[in-house]
Amino acid sequence: MSRRKKSYKKNIYYDPRYNNAIIGLMINIIMKDGKKSLSQKIVYQAFAKVSVEIGKGNPVDLLLIALENVKPRLEVKSRRLGGSTYQVPVEIPYSRQNTLAIKWMKSFAQNRKGMSMAEALSKEIVDAYNNTGSVLKKKENMHKMAQANKAFAHLKW
Repeated sequence: MSRRKKSYKKNIYYDPRYNNAIIGLMINIIMKDGKKSLSQKIVYQAFAKVSVEIGKGNPVDLLLIALENVKPRLEVKSRRLGGSTYQVPVEIPYSRQNTLAIKWMKSFAQNRKGMSMAEALSKEIVDAYNNTGSVLKKKENMHKMAQANKAFAHLKW
């Protein structure tokens, strides 16, 4: 019998402007020190710049396409078995795929120096939309690692 507490799903918060759960998640991930209005401002400015740069469609649809391009499908988890540790490839649940993709976009946008966060985030979204950039490279590295350790797939738990 497990000694852990039962895990509960968190409530999904929609953003006020586009009424979309994924944008609400993005706002919450970008938020720093509880300043939600500032993170909303950053995200909405980034969307305005994305729609100008790409020049077509709703920025929400452009973000969803960009996320679809950079969402990882597999990851490796460490599994200790008989004194040695194996990297076991496992499929990622849908909610974690979105969270990882948005966190990667945020971290690579923060690493871009010499521009505001809204500009950097818009450039990351455009790069993800065009299937280029560092976020896509991170996804490919993750998939390569899972592919290389495919021999340990039978050790799933």
